[in-house]
Amino acid sequence: MIRIQDLSFRYRGSTEFALSRINLEIPPGDFLGIIGSSGAGKSTLSYAINGVVPHHFPGDFYGEITINGLDTLDTAPETIAGQVGSVFQDIDAQMVASVVEDEILFGLENFRVPREAIESRLETALAAAGIGDLRKRTISSLSGGQKQKVAIAAITALRPRIMLLDEPTGELDPRSSRTIFAYLKELNEQYGITIIVIEQKIMLLCEFVKRLALMDKGTLMMEGEVQAVLRNGDSLQAAGVNIPRVTELGSKLSSRGWYHGELPHTLAQGEAMMRDVLSRKEPPHAAV
Repeated sequence: MIRIQDLSFRYRGSTEFALSRINLEIPPGDFLGIIGSSGAGKSTLSYAINGVVPHHFPGDFYGEITINGLDTLDTAPETIAGQVGSVFQDIDAQMVASVVEDEILFGLENFRVPREAIESRLETALAAAGIGDLRKRTISSLSGGQKQKVAIAAITALRPRIMLLDEPTGELDPRSSRTIFAYLKELNEQYGITIIVIEQKIMLLCEFVKRLALMDKGTLMMEGEVQAVLRNGDSLQAAGVNIPRVTELGSKLSSRGWYHGELPHTLAQGEAMMRDVLSRKEPPHAAV
């Protein structure tokens, strides 16, 4: 359980608060997507959850965050890391080894994964990230997208109780992005790992997560199940977040009386909506 109570934070030397009065509970086994425009405070919130704020980025910290009962303000970051596996935006700063295999082994060995389980964990993580062929490659020879996959593999191999990922598909193509999210969903459903993802690709996010949290200017504007958040299209767009096109289409069809079901947020739901609309013998008489 992650419990955030009245959290506010201002970086040292800044006059503006990066986070302001955040209250949020993330239950065990949740799959939460955090959305918002650039500068909304998403990354700072992730730093606060994994203890980087204020232990490494000092400033004025108010309120409380507890991770499975541990107060992040009073707990060493390395202890929090045993609970929360993080993938940061700055991938190069996260790498500790020179070879892909060693990067993943470093975490497995340091977190004392049983020796007999290490090879299986390593191979599974490499395969799931689609980088089995990179096992012996030097990290310096990899592209940005390949490094991102290595960082994700290194964390998923540990199977922490909580995984926190900041823009994990930022440099990945659509196919690779879906592969990563499908693997995160598997970890969430099969192992009960709590997943928190900051992501700009909202269509992808909406397909896999259970809940969404919208941030704007350092505040938590709303959070809830995906469909409930997407119903607030005007608020999302005001915060600089574009809703999925299929949801926008559903909203327009609903406003014209063509569709009366739940707003879709995946392609499959959009297809079902269009089949329903096209199956009608006569269109409604609606004002254009």
